[in-house]
Amino acid sequence: MIGIIAAFIIAMGLSIGTTPLLIRYLVTHQYGQFIRQDGPTQHLTKRGTPTMGGLVIIVAAVAAWIIGASIAGVGPSWSGACLAFLVVGLGTIGLLDDGIKIMRQRSLGLHAGAKLLGQIGVASLFAWAVLSRPNHDGVTPASMAVSVTRPTALTFAAAGLIVGAILFLLWTNFVVAAWSNAVNLTDGLDGLATGCSIFVFGAYTFIAYFQRLQSCGIGDGLENASACYTTRDPLDLAIFSAALVGSLAGFLWWNASPAQIFMGDTGALALGGAVAGLSMLTHTEFLAIVIGGLFVAVTLSDVIQISVFKMTRRRVFRMAPLHHHFELTGWQEVTIVIRFWLVAAIFAIAGAGLFYAEWVSRL
Repeated sequence: MIGIIAAFIIAMGLSIGTTPLLIRYLVTHQYGQFIRQDGPTQHLTKRGTPTMGGLVIIVAAVAAWIIGASIAGVGPSWSGACLAFLVVGLGTIGLLDDGIKIMRQRSLGLHAGAKLLGQIGVASLFAWAVLSRPNHDGVTPASMAVSVTRPTALTFAAAGLIVGAILFLLWTNFVVAAWSNAVNLTDGLDGLATGCSIFVFGAYTFIAYFQRLQSCGIGDGLENASACYTTRDPLDLAIFSAALVGSLAGFLWWNASPAQIFMGDTGALALGGAVAGLSMLTHTEFLAIVIGGLFVAVTLSDVIQISVFKMTRRRVFRMAPLHHHFELTGWQEVTIVIRFWLVAAIFAIAGAGLFYAEWVSRL
């Protein structure tokens, strides 16, 4: 537990303390956000606000994780290293995207094809890494079995070694792309994605730590083999999750309305990757749909809007993603953000509750 607390405090301190330095640097060099012209008109006043704040989130979280894991004596582990690679890798792609927007002075950054190719490369390397280097018990960081709250009987391995590996690779790419783009879509209002992510990673801190307490061979789960968890390095994952919560909380100090800095694609893609990685490493890929339900709802609003418009030339929402629809109905930005935070909290708590309920049902 001391490692979790230390990671949270260190990450928050680093994030609060270093964000103003980044803001000053970005303002000095005029590295500001460019706003889409077809968006809500009130957003035009945000033009020039420093972006790429995700750099602080990533650096603070990774540094705090390394320190916290060392204090707890559990890492950095291979599972944590795989997660860090995914977060940093996707964050780098986001950084390139943000950089191109700034250099070319437009709201569109990295070409969609290049962005997708980068995501595929990072996700594929992550897929290979999480199935390599088994521990002394033969357990790898991720499982080839499809998971809800733990691995199920449905496994890609049933299709054979080669086909199973290909299916797992495709599945990993889908999960990573889905979550990274879901968080990116949600990052449209001051503090929105930041606050929602805090609840999601807070839930994963609980889940990973509970898996540590009920790990097979440790704690009460040993008394009932069907109730214990085979998660690899769960305490290290809990520490990483807590570090993300701390770094986001510190960043929110400067990102809350009126935002002095945006996380940009640098932060949004990295955070989406963290959700994807944690869902796979804790064996909760489908439970993550509930935990990150707000991100899912925002993404679905965009999918519904595009699909219906292509078929009928009519719009379901005044504008997508969902938060912009409420802006155009007259809601104030702060009102939308706070209400979306509350919804995100409900989803995260519900997901954590379902996770715990499943464990109780096995006792």
